[in-house]
Amino acid sequence: MGVLDEIVSHTRAEVAGRRAARPLSALRSASRALPPALDFEGALRPAAGERVRLIAEVKRASPSRGVLSAALDPAAQARAYAAAGAAALSVLTDEKYFHGTLGDLAAVRAAVTLPVLRKEFILDEYQLWESRAAGADAVLLIVAALGGGLLRELFQAAKGAGLGTLVEAHTAREVEEALAVGARVVGVNNRDLQTLETDLAASVALLALIPPEHVAVSESGISTRQDVERVVAAGAQAVLVGEALVRAGDIAAKVRELTLRGS
Repeated sequence: MGVLDEIVSHTRAEVAGRRAARPLSALRSASRALPPALDFEGALRPAAGERVRLIAEVKRASPSRGVLSAALDPAAQARAYAAAGAAALSVLTDEKYFHGTLGDLAAVRAAVTLPVLRKEFILDEYQLWESRAAGADAVLLIVAALGGGLLRELFQAAKGAGLGTLVEAHTAREVEEALAVGARVVGVNNRDLQTLETDLAASVALLALIPPEHVAVSESGISTRQDVERVVAAGAQAVLVGEALVRAGDIAAKVRELTLRGS
């Protein structure tokens, strides 16, 4: 069993427990009382004179790196990202493997006015309404974690919940599946989710498969200006970065570097 398989199995059990504690009907009611979600896709399209946009991630830990910042304050981190010029935010909410919570997402939503992505292993429609009720504007859908039928079902259900989506692929076949369901924002994950190894060659090989009218995002393994230059040359319009930002001594300087400002 690979790492992704293990996480998916654990997530299914967690979702069943949360569903028992708070019914889907309550989440739908809470979601409908909220203002419309912010435009995640639009936030990721570079304006004239820009080369790339940044999704800055609030991330306490990861299975590959362990604890990144035990004392991380999600709201303060989010405000620092927003002030530095990030286009959107991503919040890890998986508790066991990433030490995140839905409370982190709610805190970020309350702290900033940028679109917020819930970074989670979404496997069930329940999680979509859970995301929206917590203030998410978009959710991550991982092709490798979902069969083709379930991917399409959840993609459509996300629309119904008023959520944007980032549909993530790691192979050419998965990019095709993402485009086939109608994804407008398609991410290439440079990390193999079964082995956790990263290689920017994934973006170099696959970003060109994403049509230019879509938003192409490069995810994982990006930490320097050179990394961003490489994936932008391959077709990325946006990059998603977590660890390099969480560990940065100067967040503003790191955001400038990763958005290629002044280059």
